Amino acid sequence: MIKDVIVVGAGPVGLMLAGELRLGGADVAVYEKLPAASGESRGVGFTRRAAEVFDQRGLLERFGEVEWAQGHFGGVRIDFGKLADNHFSVRGIPQFQTEEILEGWLRELGVTVHRSHEVTGYRQTADKVTVWFDGPGGPGEETARYLVGCDGARSLVRSLAGIDFPGWGATRGMYMADVVGSGIRPRPIGERVPGGMVMAFNLQSGVDRIVIHDENLRPHEDRSTLRFTEIADAWQRMTGESIHHAEVRWISSFTDTTRQASTYRVGRVFLAGDAAHIHMPAGAQGMSVGVQDAVNLGWKLAADIAGWAPAGLLDSYHSERHPVGQLLMRNTRAQTRLYLSGDEMEPLREVMRDLVQIPAVARHLAGTVSGLDVRYDMGAADHPQTGLRLSPDLVLRRVGGGPVRVGELLHPGRPVLVVAGTGSGDSGVARAADGWSDRVDVVTGTWASARAGDQAVPEAVLLRPDGYVAWAAPSRYSLTEALERWFGRPQPAVPAAGDRHAAVS
Repeated sequence: MIKDVIVVGAGPVGLMLAGELRLGGADVAVYEKLPAASGESRGVGFTRRAAEVFDQRGLLERFGEVEWAQGHFGGVRIDFGKLADNHFSVRGIPQFQTEEILEGWLRELGVTVHRSHEVTGYRQTADKVTVWFDGPGGPGEETARYLVGCDGARSLVRSLAGIDFPGWGATRGMYMADVVGSGIRPRPIGERVPGGMVMAFNLQSGVDRIVIHDENLRPHEDRSTLRFTEIADAWQRMTGESIHHAEVRWISSFTDTTRQASTYRVGRVFLAGDAAHIHMPAGAQGMSVGVQDAVNLGWKLAADIAGWAPAGLLDSYHSERHPVGQLLMRNTRAQTRLYLSGDEMEPLREVMRDLVQIPAVARHLAGTVSGLDVRYDMGAADHPQTGLRLSPDLVLRRVGGGPVRVGELLHPGRPVLVVAGTGSGDSGVARAADGWSDRVDVVTGTWASARAGDQAVPEAVLLRPDGYVAWAAPSRYSLTEALERWFGRPQPAVPAAGDRHAAVS
């Protein structure tokens, strides 16, 4: 039987996408070439917006007590505590833990991750994609309506789709090692030292992660050639401390190579995560942006499969997420220069330290790093919240029910219309969504707070499944127009019993 979607890659992005698709009712398969999760963790946390995305699906609580972290831009600290909105990121969460939680979620949803299944090619036609793979039982193939490549920086899906991957090649590198028994002191944000930068922080109980940028070491594009002795020698040269005696759990390297796919869609083939954009790691933005790619694409693909997607909805994935990727590339390249350059960059760092004391500048840079400043074009809109995410921490006192957070309203992965004001003709606004009751939830009540961050909460708000505001009141624009733009045509009205005229017409 033909699948709805095949996802290639079982990293955080592929797993998140599979869950989003399943919430939307799609039949999805995940193919992963590795026989088991690697247990390695290039990423050790996620941004505020990614934390909100997990919260929207009831997943954040599965991480247990998390450590909320202050932020920086290229090593220049930003005091998040002075900002109206909460930009604090999550740190100390190894990527393998994120993958374990997401895969457990998929099992609950009935989605299987097919490990030891390496995709070798595919053929796309007007109405389907046939995927070839090598699996435990030998070569095989499966057909789906759509294919999504979440298969990393060296994406086979991207290559076979003929999608360009322009950008900038490596000019510098960073080297990391997870070690036990090093005895070194923490340097959680990093320190510039003669010849480069060093960082150290506790990854797990007894395990320290060290990160080095050494101007004298070449960028290691091929991580298989890297040896711990190179890292230990550089650490001693730069800090005067020896870590040669430490037990090594894992070593890796990365460079400042920065590239972005020219398009995120070719017909029935899509890209997300590192398959669509790569850059020097900076504040856990890479995985976090990839997870947001998945949440943007998932509900749209599911809507198309369910048959109610309006024209152009799938194209909005590229038009919304490609600009986010462009900004990601720009800000990580800027941070790399600011963070890793030598003393010649110190005058600019001093200017930046002065600038971040200005609230508007701090708010802008914090929003860039945290992901809270992402704004989508929602068409006709005149409310200041339209196109932005609505804070999942807002509390609604429901009519006929107890208090509920916005994040909880989004757990099912469905659009939500919240009617909470007194100036919107409350019941009339709710009735306007009657034709979409099969796909849009309506909740009425009153807000527990009058503000969301630095803005007043809307009297009524239409939320997409990804948590972004598609329409808000007061507005001179029609709610019906927003419903049709994002959630398709309404279902036909069912005539009341005995209404002969309605039945005939």
